[in-house]
Amino acid sequence: MLPVAAGAEVRAYLRRLFAAHPRMLAWVFALHLLAAVAGLAAPWLLGDLVERVSRGTTAAAVDRVAIAIAGFVVAQAVLVRAARLASARLGEAVLARLREEFVDRVLAMPLSTVERAGTGDLITRASRDVGRTSDTVQLAVPTIVISLLQMVLTVGAIALVNPILLLPCLVAVPVLYPSSRWYFRRAAPGYLREGAAFAGLTDGLTETVEGARTVETLGLRRRRVERTRDQLRDTYAAARYTLSLRTVWFPLTEFGYALPGAVALVAGGWFVAEGWATVGEVTAGVLYLVAIIDPLDRVLSWFDELQLGLASFARIVGVRAAAAPDVPPSEVPPRDERLEARDVRYAYVEGRDVLHGVSLDVRPGERIAMVGPSGAGKSTLGRLLAGIHAPRAGTVEVGGVPLAALPLDELRGHVALVTQEHHVFLGTLRDNLTLARPGATDDELLAALATVDALDWVEALPGGLGTTGPALSPAQAQQLALARLVLADPHTLVLDEATSLIDPRAARHLERSLAGALEGRTVIAIAHRLFSAHDADRVAVVEDGRITELGSHDELVAAGGAYAALWRSWHGSVE
Repeated sequence: MLPVAAGAEVRAYLRRLFAAHPRMLAWVFALHLLAAVAGLAAPWLLGDLVERVSRGTTAAAVDRVAIAIAGFVVAQAVLVRAARLASARLGEAVLARLREEFVDRVLAMPLSTVERAGTGDLITRASRDVGRTSDTVQLAVPTIVISLLQMVLTVGAIALVNPILLLPCLVAVPVLYPSSRWYFRRAAPGYLREGAAFAGLTDGLTETVEGARTVETLGLRRRRVERTRDQLRDTYAAARYTLSLRTVWFPLTEFGYALPGAVALVAGGWFVAEGWATVGEVTAGVLYLVAIIDPLDRVLSWFDELQLGLASFARIVGVRAAAAPDVPPSEVPPRDERLEARDVRYAYVEGRDVLHGVSLDVRPGERIAMVGPSGAGKSTLGRLLAGIHAPRAGTVEVGGVPLAALPLDELRGHVALVTQEHHVFLGTLRDNLTLARPGATDDELLAALATVDALDWVEALPGGLGTTGPALSPAQAQQLALARLVLADPHTLVLDEATSLIDPRAARHLERSLAGALEGRTVIAIAHRLFSAHDADRVAVVEDGRITELGSHDELVAAGGAYAALWRSWHGSVE
């Protein structure tokens, strides 16, 4: 799993998010303060009215008090509406900043970290956790802050009416304090456990769906179903635990915050009989205690949502730690474009290396084909050469600088990886292409498309580069990905089965087009189709995590080793 931020880091980050909008924050606070003050006027005036009536007053005086109460109620309604609109604007501004920073961190995250964590955890954080955080920022946090402010002002108003009327408030403390303390000590870890369980379930379902054909081919259906059931049981147990906490805490709090008003009604008569308070003061005090139930109820109710939101927020903020580079960045730029791997070893599982002391010196402008049986380590070596993974031992350097020490933006200016996976993002073709070079002109985009032989079908679209969301064939989507590569303009390319999903004739045509467009650049092609090897300057044969043969096509065929056998089985002869 990706890391989860500690409480102090979460609070600091949340303060920084809100502090980035000081004027909006001050305006929201001022509106809510005025609304709370306006809400305190009605009980005070009603208490004063009771006192006047008990002493004798006129109808005109009663009318004036009634008009004043109505005025304060209208003022409070207007201020509450304005305050909520201001809160919504502030919440949206904070959320926009949070989402932008989250996307920036995810994109800056080392791909090796993403692969180790699995996509399920990241998808859960980007969807479920962001949604919960949205509710927390927009609703829970403002509601709790505002309600606490109203409670403080209401308690202050009771003290101004008559401090003795605060005594009934104390009866709620033995109920609310221990039950809330019990709940909050268990809620945060419970909700973190629930989020982790949900992420595991998402990860398992995603893997099963994406690998459905493999599951059916290998007869793993029963195993995957059992795993999904286990994950469902874990998720159910985690959700049931947090639910059990709520079923204990909610009834106690409902009883606790209703208790002071009931006690005040009984004790109020005693206070009046003893001369400690007047009828008007007791009336105002009871009304204030009744009024305090609503903000207290909102605080306790939204605190549960706050626990959920803070757990999700901690998972989102935790991505910051995951986005940190595996090794400190280098301050020395590469001296040239030479890519070199020296005695490289790598393991996905500790103690089980899949690469064993691989060394490869790639000359600038050279085209190397890496071939070998499935599972030999070709893709792993390609990912190390592209800087996706850092080697467990040994070094992979460009111009004398370890790839892992280069900032991601700089690294992709030197080496880029192109795999079987390619994505067409929501938006126009122009938007999809300018991802690789934001400032590119239409002429540059068209030139890149022409390089990969995609210009004809793009110009045939109704809107050309401005076409939104066209349905592309796999070959066209791959051409779009290759056009991005041309625009990114790295000096070294690692092609990991980049054209394997396209018709072989189209793949061969694309590779020739790409080779012509990238003349003078370094290309490392990983493929099972050996026509790539035939056209390469050198061929590296990878077997059991080692490079067993290295040379030109003709040299390796003449040597009669593993490559000659592969070529013979694929081509039918060694000619």
